[in-house]
Amino acid sequence: MTRETVQYFAILSVLVLIQFSCATKDEAYHASISVKELVRTSKSWDGKLLVPYPQGQPEITILRISIPAGARLETHSHPVINAGVLMSGQLTVKTMDGKVLRLNAGDPIVEVVNTLHYGINEGTVPAEIVVFYAGIVGQAVTVSKQ
Repeated sequence: MTRETVQYFAILSVLVLIQFSCATKDEAYHASISVKELVRTSKSWDGKLLVPYPQGQPEITILRISIPAGARLETHSHPVINAGVLMSGQLTVKTMDGKVLRLNAGDPIVEVVNTLHYGINEGTVPAEIVVFYAGIVGQAVTVSKQ
């Protein structure tokens, strides 16, 4: 074999190995993709139908809320549809009419709308929840009890 032929086969071998490596990584990437629906509903966690979306320019707000162990949120309501996932810790949500929802890390919640409620972290570590609000421009997503 000539030196040029050896170089050609060496380059070709490297290209084949790179292509194989990329294909293997791509296949592994696609093999690891997973989609799991956490919730699909037209009702909030207390069983009430969700309110219609408000008229106006839509505005999405996403909040990451951290609640220290033992802390209690103030009593409040939400005038817009919202949903979240408890990322870590534990959270108990209570309405003024006595309904209770207990969440653990990974649990989804479709919040009550226009209903006074509060959350309390009865656990020993901070609770962290990510909440998505579907409102309109200029509208508050949370209203404190007056």
